[in-house]
This record gives sequence, structure tokens and C-alpha cells, in this order.
Amino acid sequence: MSAENSDKTLQQLFQNNRQWAEKRITQDPNFFKRLVNQQAPKYLWIGCSDSRVPANEIVDLLPGELFVHRNVANVVVHTDLNCLSVLQFAIDLLKVEHVLVVGHYGCAGVHAALSGRRIGLADNWLRHVKDVGQMHERYLGDALPTAKKQDRLCELNVIEQVVNVCETTIVQDAWSRGQNLTIHGWAYRLENGLINDLGMTVGAPAELAIAHTNSLARYQTEH
Repeated sequence: MSAENSDKTLQQLFQNNRQWAEKRITQDPNFFKRLVNQQAPKYLWIGCSDSRVPANEIVDLLPGELFVHRNVANVVVHTDLNCLSVLQFAIDLLKVEHVLVVGHYGCAGVHAALSGRRIGLADNWLRHVKDVGQMHERYLGDALPTAKKQDRLCELNVIEQVVNVCETTIVQDAWSRGQNLTIHGWAYRLENGLINDLGMTVGAPAELAIAHTNSLARYQTEH
């Protein structure tokens, strides 16, 4: 087989897969048997599609312990049936106890939304991030360095996506029936691998407005 054909069949990935599976079995002979028979995650991760943000690894959880949905710039839109279906499946069927909305500093989608850079079809999707920027324009003033603006819009975007999650009928219905469910807003920093808790944590409808106000309060003091 020529090198060109070998590349087309992605043999390196198959080799990586075999080595990974063998390593798992060596470390834990029953790993895959348990995996087949069990999916009981306590967490749903809604994050960015960025390849540098591997959900399971960041929080050091094994397969089966974290249910995951990812899209560009970790946006939650009430018309996105893909995201809503994942949310409904996780909450109603898997009974997750925590939904983690996780953005990351250095997000290319957030940067494009902030700078107005045109990238194609995804511009329509990133309109939601631009809307967040316009909503909180007073916290993104010209006095801020560009890098600081990007970081802040990343955080503000997470905060508003938590609001969107909380306002879905799926979450509202879960809370109405007394289901134990908390929504969290976090941001991940690529430079050091650490997660920043944005203080946007909501476990009941009455907590949403308070958490939102408190999360934005620090930008008012920093502004």
C-alpha cells in the first residue's frame, strides 16, 4: 500500500485505537465489560467543539461518567433541537444531577464574534455570541485590552448560556417535579489547564436572577 493510500485509510488512528484498548485492558481487565453494561453519568458537559478542550480529560473522568454535547462557542439556543435533545436525554432519561456549561479562554468563535471577522456559514451561529456582546457592551469598553475583552466575552457568553439552559422547558419541568438538578457556568484556560468557576450556579428557578446578578457584579466593580 502506498503512503498516500495509507494516509487515506488513517491507519495510524487504528493503531492508536488498538494500543489504547490494550492499555485499558492491561490496567483493568474488566474495563470494557463494565462500560458496556453501565451508563450512569451524573454530569452533562455542554462545551465548545475546540479540539484542545477534551471534556473527560479536563475533569479526569472515565468514559461513562460524563455525558457530552459540544458545538462552536458552547452556545445553547432554544431552536437547536440537537442540543435540546441531548439536554432532555441527559436530564429525563439519565437523570444527571449537574449540567456544566463550559467555555474556554482563547475561543476562536468568541474572538470572531468580538472582532467581526467573517468566517462563513458559522457567522450565523456566532450571531448569538455577538448578541451577548451587545447585551453587555458596557463591560467590553475600548479601555480594555483586546485579550481581556476576549476573556470577558468568553465568560459573559457562558453566563448567558447558563440562563438559556435554565429557561428551557426541560430544566423548568425537572425542577417542577423536584428533580435534583444544578446548572453551572465555568471557563477553562488552555494555558494552565485549570477551570474557573464563574459563580453562575443555579439549582432552582428562584436562584436564577440572583445568580445572574451576582455573576455580573464583579464586572461592574472591575469596569
